[in-house]
Amino acid sequence: MRLDKWLKVSRIIKRRTVANEAAGAGRVSINGKVAKPASEVKPGDTIDILLGGKHMLCRVEKTPEVVRKEDADSLYTVLSGGES
Repeated sequence: MRLDKWLKVSRIIKRRTVANEAAGAGRVSINGKVAKPASEVKPGDTIDILLGGKHMLCRVEKTPEVVRKEDADSLYTVLSGGES
């Protein structure tokens, strides 16, 4: 799944355009490498996000195309920063 879509589906970032801009600006990395919006995300990847002065490190658990709002937080595990 594309990084920008996964960030939106997981509701870490509310809008795909904002996720696209953040990744395009180099504020998102996958497994320690700066990621582009179209970078592939798969379970087990570590995503590092710096957005709005906040830092969040999380591990991807699932990559489904569609998720209910209540289940969005099951797509990732917060390793540091952010809210769980």
